[in-house]
This record gives sequence, C-alpha cells and structure tokens, in this order.
Amino acid sequence: MAEVIRMPLLSDTMKEGVIAEWHKKVGDKVKADDVLADVETDKATMEVMPYVDGTLLYIGVEKGKAIPVNGIMAIVGKEGEDFQHLLDAKESSEKTANDSKNITPAEAPAPEAKAPAADLSSIDATAVRMPLLSDTMKEGKIAAWLKEVGDSVKADDVIAEVETDKATMEVMPYVDGTLLYKGVEAGNAVAVNGIMAIIGKKGTDITPLLEAEKNGGTAPQENKKPSAPAAESAPAAPGKEQQQPPATDDASPDDDSRIKASPLAKKIARDKGIDLSQVKGTGDGGRIIKRDLDNYTPAAAAAPAQAASQATGGSESHTDIPLTQMRRVIAQRLGESKFSAPHFYLTISVKMDNAAAARTQLNQVSPVKISFNDFIIKSCAHALKKHPAINSSWMGDFIRENHHIHIGTAVAVPDGLIVPVVKFADQKSLARIAEEAKMLVGKARDKKLQPQEFTGNTFTISNLGMMDIDDFTAIINPPDSCILAVGKIEPTPVVEDNEIVIRQIMKLTLSCDHRVVDGATGAAFLQTLKGYLENPVTMLL
Repeated sequence: MAEVIRMPLLSDTMKEGVIAEWHKKVGDKVKADDVLADVETDKATMEVMPYVDGTLLYIGVEKGKAIPVNGIMAIVGKEGEDFQHLLDAKESSEKTANDSKNITPAEAPAPEAKAPAADLSSIDATAVRMPLLSDTMKEGKIAAWLKEVGDSVKADDVIAEVETDKATMEVMPYVDGTLLYKGVEAGNAVAVNGIMAIIGKKGTDITPLLEAEKNGGTAPQENKKPSAPAAESAPAAPGKEQQQPPATDDASPDDDSRIKASPLAKKIARDKGIDLSQVKGTGDGGRIIKRDLDNYTPAAAAAPAQAASQATGGSESHTDIPLTQMRRVIAQRLGESKFSAPHFYLTISVKMDNAAAARTQLNQVSPVKISFNDFIIKSCAHALKKHPAINSSWMGDFIRENHHIHIGTAVAVPDGLIVPVVKFADQKSLARIAEEAKMLVGKARDKKLQPQEFTGNTFTISNLGMMDIDDFTAIINPPDSCILAVGKIEPTPVVEDNEIVIRQIMKLTLSCDHRVVDGATGAAFLQTLKGYLENPVTMLL
C-alpha cells in the first residue's frame, strides 16, 4: 500500500523546503531509515527519511526546487503499484503545474483508479499531518490542543503544541478554514505523517478522507456518492468525539478556565495536580507558562510527603511513570550506542589553576560570564582540529571524518537529556561560545530548542562537575565517535619537584568507539586537550 512522504516542518518559521539532493531515484528500493533527500530550509539542511520500506515510485520535484510544508515529496510503495489517486487527492495548496511533468511513463496511472480519486479531490478540506520535527522523531504527542472542533482557524494560527523526543513545538495548519476533526485527544501520539487534524469548509463531509487514510489513500466504493444526509451528519461525528475531552476537563474539580495561563501550563498543572491559583506567572501580563510550573517548589515538595504518608504502616506502593517521547528515544538510541559501539575509556587529570586565573581575568572584561565549561568547549574545538579522527563518525561501511567542528553539550531537563550544539566552535571566541551556550541551555530547559539547534553534533561534552561528581564514564552520543565526561574541580595534593603542593585538579574521561578510534589516538587527543586547559594562552596561537 503506497505511502505519501510529505515535506516535514523542520523549523518554526519554515514554509517550504528546497531539495538540496536526492539520494534515491524512482525505482530504487528504500528502507524506513534510508535518507531519501537532503532538504534545505530557512535555518539548516537536514535529512529526510521515509519511515517505510518499499520502492520509490514517485519524486515530487527535481533537485533545486521547493516543496511547501506538507506537500508531497515522494511516494513509496510496492513495485508497479498505482498511486495516481494519491496525487489527484492532493489539497489545492499542494497542486503545482509541474505535477504531471514529474510522472514518468512507467508511473502512468491506470484508468480505473481515477474514480475514487475524484471523490477525494472534490472534498473541500485539508489534512494537517504530524510533521517531522526532529531527525529521530517517529511520532509526536499532542501536549495541548489550542483549537477545538468547530473553531475558525487561520493559516498561521497555532492549532496544537506537539511534544517530540527533543522539544515541545507549535504546529500551524498553513490553510484557512474550520477545524473539522482532531485525530487524537491531548496526551496521545500521532505517527509522523499521520493525520493530526482536518481543516476545511464548515459542514464538509470528511468521512471519505478518513476512510482513504485507513485504506492507504484509496476511497471505498460506498463513499463515491455520499447522500445529502450523510454529508450533513459526517462532521458531527468527528466533532462530537473531539469535543468530549474538554467536557471532562471542565468537570474537573480544579477548574482553571478563568486563570491566565498557557494551554500547555494548564495541562501540566492538571497532570501534576498543581493549583494554578497558587502559581505566580512570569509570562506576558502575568501569564503562567511552563517554566513557572517547572520552578514551582511547593507542589514538588508536597508530592514526596504525600507518597511517604501513603507508604506508612508497612504497606507497599509504587508509581508508574509513563514514558515521554524524549525518554523513549533516549532509551532506544543510547541502548543501541552502548551495545553496538565497542566502548573503551581513557581518564586524565588536568591542573586547572591557570584556567581558573585566566577565567577570572577574562570575566572582568567579557560582556558575558565565561564558565569552565566554555573553556572546555573552546579547548576541545582546538584539540579536535589537531586530531580529526576524534571528530569522526561510524557510518556502517565507512568512517566519515568531519571537517567542521560542532560541539554538543548534554543538558539535563525534566524529561531526560538533550544536547544543544555550538556550531563551528573552533571559529568562535570564548565570549561568543559563552553567550551561545547560555542561550542554548536556556532554550533547552524551556523546551524551545529548534531542530537545527540540537542536531549536527560531531563531538559531545557531558559535564557533571557542578553536581560534585569526581569522575564518570558517559555513553557515546550518536553519530559521534567520542564523548568527554567532565568531573569536578577539586583542590588536590600533588607532587611537583619532590614537594607536595595543592593544585585544582579536574578529571576528564573520554569514551571512544573502538571501531573509529584507537587507544593511542584517544590518548593523544587528551594530551593535547590537557595542554590547552593547563596553558589557556596557547589557544591564542
């Protein structure tokens, strides 16, 4: 059954994507995790995967041309399968004069497939599909609906907030009309390219669209000529289903409808049992936002106390915590990394006295406060230039040596871990690195990072020194071949010139993928890194 691959929303400002490169051609066999194409957006160039196995039957436009968000990029299905009905059923916003030119003779439609297609194309409605919001995303969870069935919406309205494995982002319909249908209730997930919602003219019968989705894009025969009563009643069914959840929320004893708060904040408050009237809002006009709930300590303190009281008297109890999209992907990707990449570990001690003195002097003139982590990012960037093998990736049947240096820094967030990336770190000053890193960490904790800000890393740093950890080993963050674990800086007695002196010592542990990096290569990198940290002035050369 043929599957439509649509242009994903790869940034919050993206309206269309330009095909920078096709990696497959019509007739090629593709796997779910193959890269079909490189897409250039207003922010970055990213890879697009089909998420289905099959044969590439159709390519929407040639290299160098643009496709609007949610427009058809490609179609994947069984070899020789007819797919013309999928093209005929495209929404009016996706139709272009080049559609027919891109169909090769081998792809010409069978005449009998046109009847059901005509029914779908005549429907005055647009399916809003779950966009690909990160390179690892397989599905998105609806964090909150901002519109209800029956509401009028504009093309640039935010209809929903979607939680992915990396961030919570806003989704817009890109068409005007009435919200006729919502695919799932808030809290449930929709697969990438699955129907999130349907926008169209009020009163439109959307049953054929939903049936076509179930049947892989083919409208059933009985829906060819819907009667007038069916056309009138069909919108009511989806509308009735989707209006039920808000009724349940309103019936809740904690009615937050009159409190000025974002929809996401209200949802989090209901899920966590937080009384919004006790929360001080820091948003515009005192509006309560997600950050206010993350920083709300009374509720956080009350939860353990309540759990403790329930567990008294020798009774057994537990709490089952549903997996977030982020935690699910962390488990999957780091599990794959740990058990597929042969890790080995190298630890070195670094004297940070000179770095501490240099940091103090620099912070007297720097426009932004420079942290020790910023020093480490800068030092790693310089060391990676001298040891490109560390800045490489295992690609299965070849090793990719990256000529650019993009350093990711692991940041702990309530749902797990995310790695914002400082791009071209070797070309930036310490002050610029400090400014950018601070901005990225703030956005990560507010779940406002965009895909281009947490992808593309070639090397990763995980720093737990500020949490009083002496040293530790980290799991490699794909596609990197190495990750640096940073411990705390601690006064330590050392022997110099046969005398015991106190030095500020920091331990660094490099986790290496032995398929790419050998022990001597990793050790040489650490020696170079140590030299930069112990004598920061050498980074000026």
